[in-house]
Amino acid sequence: MQPCLKTAKSLIGKLLVRINGKKLYSGIIVETEAYLGSKDAAAHSYKGMTERNRSMFSEGGIAYVYFTYGNHYCMNAVVGKSGTAHGVLIRAIEPVNGIKNMIKNRGTDNIYNLCSGPGKLTEAFEIGPKQNGIQLNSNELFIAEPFEKRKHSVIRTKRIGITKNADKLFRFIDPDSPFVSGINYKKFIKNYKKN
Repeated sequence: MQPCLKTAKSLIGKLLVRINGKKLYSGIIVETEAYLGSKDAAAHSYKGMTERNRSMFSEGGIAYVYFTYGNHYCMNAVVGKSGTAHGVLIRAIEPVNGIKNMIKNRGTDNIYNLCSGPGKLTEAFEIGPKQNGIQLNSNELFIAEPFEKRKHSVIRTKRIGITKNADKLFRFIDPDSPFVSGINYKKFIKNYKKN
């Protein structure tokens, strides 16, 4: 398996942490998508380096934050050697810390809708262009092992919201999580309680 795909899978269950002044945000990563640089027509880096995607061509371990669809930011963890431009999009998290501020930032008190999509989680966590290119082990943004270990199932699916290379099984989710994007959480919870 490609290192980028391995990373996308291994990030499920990890803790994403954002510190902004006195505000602390954290959440368990429950959904990711891998993008494989010049080998992947869906990747921003497919046609080479631009001013927008420059961070993707850096050595792995930094954040690539970009504006998309004219209304929100998304964040990738850059993976691999300098020049490969592979990235893992953090698509959804299960909120842990800073939920009150997330609710304020997002304008919703529906916990399942706070971070169930890449644009939602960056808004909830106050992640924007200032975080583009920073190390993912910095004091303001990092990925760590959660304090409380729990087992996570992981399945691979097709990526969503794209048209190029849409058949690739490059999306990884925790199928037991109601915080994954694109699901009917009310139906999920109802069915989950039955099982």
